[in-house]
Amino acid sequence: MIIFGATGDLTKRKLFPALYNLAKDDFLPHTFAIIGVGRQELSTEEFRKQQLDDFNEFLPNGPDKNLVKWFQERTYYTGGDFDDDKKLFGDLKELLGEVCAKHQIPENYFFYLATPPTLFANVTQKVVKHGLGKEENGNWRRFIYEKPFGRDLDSARALNKTLLRLIKEQQIYRIDHYLGKETVQNILVFRFGNSIFEPIWNRNYVDSVQITVAEELGVELRGGYYDSAGALRDMIPNHIFQLVTLTAMEPPVSFLADAVRDEQAKILSAIQPFTPEEVLRYGVRGQYGEGKIDDKVVPGYRSEPQVAPYSDTETFVALKLTLDNWRWADVPFYIRTGKRMATKNSTIMVEFKKAPFVLFRETGVERLRTNRIVIHIQPDEGITLHFGAKVPGPIVNVGPVDMDFNYSDHFGEQVATGYERLLYDCMIGDATLFQRADMVEAAWCIVTPILDVWSAIPARDFPNYAAGTWGPPEADELLSKDGRAWKNMVDG
Repeated sequence: MIIFGATGDLTKRKLFPALYNLAKDDFLPHTFAIIGVGRQELSTEEFRKQQLDDFNEFLPNGPDKNLVKWFQERTYYTGGDFDDDKKLFGDLKELLGEVCAKHQIPENYFFYLATPPTLFANVTQKVVKHGLGKEENGNWRRFIYEKPFGRDLDSARALNKTLLRLIKEQQIYRIDHYLGKETVQNILVFRFGNSIFEPIWNRNYVDSVQITVAEELGVELRGGYYDSAGALRDMIPNHIFQLVTLTAMEPPVSFLADAVRDEQAKILSAIQPFTPEEVLRYGVRGQYGEGKIDDKVVPGYRSEPQVAPYSDTETFVALKLTLDNWRWADVPFYIRTGKRMATKNSTIMVEFKKAPFVLFRETGVERLRTNRIVIHIQPDEGITLHFGAKVPGPIVNVGPVDMDFNYSDHFGEQVATGYERLLYDCMIGDATLFQRADMVEAAWCIVTPILDVWSAIPARDFPNYAAGTWGPPEADELLSKDGRAWKNMVDG
């Protein structure tokens, strides 16, 4: 595994712990090695010391000494200027040969670009130029690209074209770590492996779908990146649209990668693009101001490091999506994501239509509650079924009941970063949980018209929600106009 950006935050917090967890569970081959590539001029020994420090800091239960020793013996580093065609990439090629020979590793390489997206094409071109991207003699070469993949439709198309001139689509793995979470993967099993759910998973029974990805944290030290991206670019085309497709897709003919992704692509094509008028009607943007979280005062977005003092960048997005297909006609999909929200919470909530009230009209039941299935993605992974049951007593009264499935209760606590499954899948050549070129472009087809309107009409009311709340009032109005309301997990 060759990691470009090996001294960065992603490698320390996610990639190294994920690789450690894979090795601990015996999912890494013994013929495995890591080469870190970064701008810093470090020796391999210095990089190994940094790696040990990272293990100590970011592994919740602390590292096992023998496993760390195994890793350290298989970790190497080379550094320099990424624009230096000959020196850095020449050194990398030479080091790869030495490492493969020393550890008797077949020349199977996967390159992880934990770099700014602006370097994707440049680094790939130099890797290919030095003969490191060519698949021959039964050996493979794979490339993992972090999000965001492009800034809009034109840039995503241009990046796809550039990469496909250099390598094949089968070598490209566009990663979204959300799909590494167990509950996200469980959506397919939940829907298609249980005969009691799929027959009612359609417009005949479902009233609406809500998808929420809320974060308590602000932009932390990512202000420079975030202020040029915003919540719409950062979250919607990747994380949230992946959740939409898995929730709404038709059953694939198999679990082969392209069979699953074909059905996901159909959903993205079915989402109706917004006209400029619809952006104003069905889209809400927000930016957090000063507020309180856990009784601590936190600053507003414009006071965060590396953020412009009069920034118009959105930190909250809510959209009403319409899917133009047979299964989901007239069923709205409401999606929202934001920073500095009331709590950290990611859920998919499927709300079913109300049962007819006629049977209960002469009882004490004033109204019937709707049934809901809530898929909890983070922080606690699980599934909840909300339904009604009779309250004990001589009169008919209905009370809400929850049936909860919690991953940790049933399968034990799993220490994971969300990257383990994705790294393993890349190594075995399973691209099911990675985005294909047509999926990326279809997602940007939906998002780009919104970006165009929001860039043409700057927000005049920012900041428009306090940190520690559920977003701007306009987000509530988006649903109240339809006679619905957001289901915030803290209030049921």
